[in-house]
Amino acid sequence: MTLLYSEVEEELRAAVRGLLADRCPPAAVLKRIESGPGHRTLDDSVTPMGDLDLWKTLAGEIGVAGLLVPEELGGAGASASEVAVVLEELGRAVAPVPFFTSSVLATQALLPTRDALLGELAEGQKTAALAVSFAASPYRPLRGAPVRVEDGRLSGTVTGVAGADVADVVLVPVDGELYATEGAAVEVVPSLDLTRPVATVTFDRTEARRVGACDLAGVLRSGAALLASEQLGVAEWCLDTTLAYVKDRHQFARPVGSFQAIKHRLADLWLDVVRARAAARNAVADPSPVSVAVAQSWNAAVAVHAAEEALQLHGGIGMTWEHPVHLYLKRAKAAEIALGTPGDHREALASLAGVPGPE
Repeated sequence: MTLLYSEVEEELRAAVRGLLADRCPPAAVLKRIESGPGHRTLDDSVTPMGDLDLWKTLAGEIGVAGLLVPEELGGAGASASEVAVVLEELGRAVAPVPFFTSSVLATQALLPTRDALLGELAEGQKTAALAVSFAASPYRPLRGAPVRVEDGRLSGTVTGVAGADVADVVLVPVDGELYATEGAAVEVVPSLDLTRPVATVTFDRTEARRVGACDLAGVLRSGAALLASEQLGVAEWCLDTTLAYVKDRHQFARPVGSFQAIKHRLADLWLDVVRARAAARNAVADPSPVSVAVAQSWNAAVAVHAAEEALQLHGGIGMTWEHPVHLYLKRAKAAEIALGTPGDHREALASLAGVPGPE
């Protein structure tokens, strides 16, 4: 096992970072957020929150959509390590694309079935969303049965579904089985993370196709392992941007970064980010329940802490809507409760390690 990046991974990182720097700088993301979901343009078309043009380029030209899909099914046949590198870069850019929801969560749910839909997802022809609350825990994947199946039709409502606003296909897990439908009613609702909308998905005797068996807990656990890499990307951007700012910003005729208190805060944050990188890489190399619990219980908190430090150390400008740091803080806070809270993962880790809880 190695936690270092391979040459292939670094080449993939360079390609994704270069595209995002050109097509998805912070100013472009802020402009899209200001338009808001459902914003009508001059030609009376509706602008979705997700950047579908950017997504088509990522999927078609770089091929990120099919990284997890085997070659015989039309994908790249890559490993989770390559997926993690892409997530790091998307986290650094808070890019509003459905990579995590479609190419990670939905694709992982489909992989055991080897369904033909995987080929369409890999080529970027379609996107999919898994109809499970983004706050669902791998340790308690579903509470009750929000969706039921009768005569091949789905009925019920699922709240807090990420990626549904731009999904062509909705994948619905019901009692250990996976169903696919294109007829769900999707209503985007207000969410903290402006770059990753969540929606309420309603099924009213909606026609669906049975795809195969679904290990929902396993899918959510694998997703949590990879989400740690996105959280790492968020934390890295916050650290790098703050470091550059305190070197440039002067107070009392000297750089703000030269003050000892600021040095100590950034040194501590750097150590946190280094540990987060090790935890994220380990969860990818060894996706065991212990590694996943360690990565999520640490990285979720580090991403939030890094964003909070970035906002505070940017001073007055950090508090404004014009600076992108608020996008990173909101992404970090929303991701902190996604796929299990840090408390959920710490509780699971204590159980896995045989450490008794408090009486």
